[in-house]
Amino acid sequence: MQKPPKIKFLMILLIVSGIVLIGTLLSLVYARQLEEAFGGNSGTIGIRIAVLIVTFAAFLSSTVFSFLVYNHNRTVSKINDDTNKRSELFRNLQFTSTNYSIIEFMDRMLIYTESSRYVDKFIKNRDGSFHMFESSINENDVFNHPDKYQYISVKIPFKVVEGKQISKITFNRLKYERDNVNYEFIPPAEHEETRAYLLYNEYTKRNNIIVNLVVKKDSNFFDPKSINVFSKIKISLNITSLLSVTVKGTSELYFINPEQIEGDGTNTYRINSSNFVIKGMPFIDENFDDAN
Repeated sequence: MQKPPKIKFLMILLIVSGIVLIGTLLSLVYARQLEEAFGGNSGTIGIRIAVLIVTFAAFLSSTVFSFLVYNHNRTVSKINDDTNKRSELFRNLQFTSTNYSIIEFMDRMLIYTESSRYVDKFIKNRDGSFHMFESSINENDVFNHPDKYQYISVKIPFKVVEGKQISKITFNRLKYERDNVNYEFIPPAEHEETRAYLLYNEYTKRNNIIVNLVVKKDSNFFDPKSINVFSKIKISLNITSLLSVTVKGTSELYFINPEQIEGDGTNTYRINSSNFVIKGMPFIDENFDDAN
């Protein structure tokens, strides 16, 4: 184990002090020999020894004093750094605890075929930041062979039940369940999360999120010509307030499956209730500016 700098310094100081002290004592014992070697009388040797002792004492006292001042400054500096870190942590906790947002999904969930205009833009830009891919899909194959896949949009109204206005909502995972079969959707490989569109409907006065899904055409996940029944929907998402405070959580939707489909193939699911479980403490999103 490596010794602390303070212990090292004290050991070196003691060793040097011991060497000088031993030399001084030896000069007292062998005063006559020193007198013969350097000439002069014994008084001269005594004066030299006294000067040596006084010099050593002055050196030792100034060194110890300097070390004590240095060690005190280091201690004060560490205390100040620790106090500043604690104060910053407290300010962050106080800020996040009063500026987070929690939402609740409500009313009706719509599932329908994504607009071809947006699909063309998605393929052309090769940007999957607003799309989620079924877990078994290779996203590069989607861009290279887009005709092999089906593009679906999910639209869900929501309201803020606690906290500030919403700035953005992102998805980490989306799972649909039908007859004990899970259809799991994840963000593209280059993104840790998928960004959802946030829309405000002036007619209904409600906020909506829209997230786009990519599935294989031979998948039975969604057929626009028939009613698609699901037993459970689980969403892992992140909610960021207008003041860049993010809350991670999981939401489960409890709904009624559609009895009929709309003329454009849209499936409408009436949401009876939803719950939101927080997965951690609110935190400040460091990538807030980049995302916006």
